[in-house]
Amino acid sequence: MLTDEVKIKISAGKGGDGVVAFDKIKMSLGPTGGRGGNGGDIYFEGVSNLSALNKYRHKREYWAQDGQNGKGDRSEGANGKDLVLSVPVGTVLHNLDTGADIEITQVGQKIMAAKGGIGGRGNFYFRSPTNTSPEKKEEGKPGQEFNFFLELRLIADIGLIGLPSAGKSSLLNELTKANVKVAAYPFTTLEPNLGTLDNIIIADIPGLIEGASFGKGLGIKFLRHIQRTKILAHCISLESENLENDWKIVRRELENYSPELAQKKEMIILTKSDMLDPNKAKKKVQELKKICQDVFLVSIHDWDSLKALRKKFLEIAA
Repeated sequence: MLTDEVKIKISAGKGGDGVVAFDKIKMSLGPTGGRGGNGGDIYFEGVSNLSALNKYRHKREYWAQDGQNGKGDRSEGANGKDLVLSVPVGTVLHNLDTGADIEITQVGQKIMAAKGGIGGRGNFYFRSPTNTSPEKKEEGKPGQEFNFFLELRLIADIGLIGLPSAGKSSLLNELTKANVKVAAYPFTTLEPNLGTLDNIIIADIPGLIEGASFGKGLGIKFLRHIQRTKILAHCISLESENLENDWKIVRRELENYSPELAQKKEMIILTKSDMLDPNKAKKKVQELKKICQDVFLVSIHDWDSLKALRKKFLEIAA
């Protein structure tokens, strides 16, 4: 199961305390209390694993290591170890306390999310000509604490959308090396799936239905995953009795979700072309060209149609 949103709390490490200590060697008397180590920082780092958020479902609080207290020989305590939390590329980090949003868009991108506390000074640092034996020390500062809402928005070049059973998953499987479950019933796909075609990322978004923007079916939960796509590939099954109405249903849900998303470049893919007489299928293409110039006929059983669609996808992503 793909976890695409989760709330967690992070706490950077506390700085170690300074100490009060004095040299016990004769003729070398004086303060020797060292500084405490700094607390560990917390980072988020982008990884290619789309399921990286799954581990945050059951554990919601994370702490970096505290710095150690200073030592009596003027030595500093050890710094606390940093904590690195991995998130999938495409994750938006919403800091619920500051209101700041951070986007992770590349594998290996590392963002500091919480700074560890500074270690306190020991009495060695408070010596002066007028106070050669200070007994003052500082406590370590607390690390930063924040609540984060992690929201995954898949980064894909092409987003496959459409009503349930429009053939999106089958198409993704044929165009890429994806191995998405397909079956002859609605809502087989319960979470977004990705496939790669010559370094082009294609996202299969679970089927929308009329009223999805009001919570029907799977709702519009997954539409965030196509906000970053270059183009929407709207799949419509030629088994449908009213192709234009199918198109309108999905378009209406897109507009209800986001006017900007509804303005994204779109193409129509008429799937299951082997289910219809070729002449009738061509007429359907001409009818739909009244609402969209880019209309493609495709069947997973017709290599020529798949080859033409692959070429089109490559041109789009170039």
